[in-house]
Amino acid sequence: MDWHQRFGLCALGLIVFRLYWGVVGSYTARFTSFVKGPKSVVVYLRSIFSGGPYKPSFGHNPIGALSVLALLGSVCAQVTTGLFAVDVDGLESGPLSRFVEFDTGRLFAEIHELTFDVMLWLVGLHVLAVIGYVVLLKANILIPMITGRRAEENQEVERPHVSVSLMKVAVGILLSCAVVYFIANA
Repeated sequence: MDWHQRFGLCALGLIVFRLYWGVVGSYTARFTSFVKGPKSVVVYLRSIFSGGPYKPSFGHNPIGALSVLALLGSVCAQVTTGLFAVDVDGLESGPLSRFVEFDTGRLFAEIHELTFDVMLWLVGLHVLAVIGYVVLLKANILIPMITGRRAEENQEVERPHVSVSLMKVAVGILLSCAVVYFIANA
């Protein structure tokens, strides 16, 4: 197995864990806590451009939620297409490529290349957004993105109680490893 496939399987494990964690994880990681409808995006954008002082929300804001979904979706598409992709000579094909016809596998390979470009654009947009928050709104969101912590006095709402069970983390890791193992050995 080459490094490309190893990295792809690692990405698969991370996706499985993130999807699992989006359902049973901490409050800010759960999709139900930050994925909102289009109305919340419009309200959020109006509040940013209203000229008033920026007050960060606890966890992801509606635009950040869209970013999470777009990045997660593009990585899911990248990994899924890579699993079934067939190389022109058939030597560097994905681990599940034998379950699809050659032409279908080639289509997956083309989509795999395209989704990589989409991911690069999304990452660039994400970096520009972080710079925009720092420069325009004077809000350093990079540190909270990395650490998961922000000074509470700067938040729009009070922090809810967040409880994370080590058992949930262990189950997520085992689930991720099991999926990767079964796909790698399919």
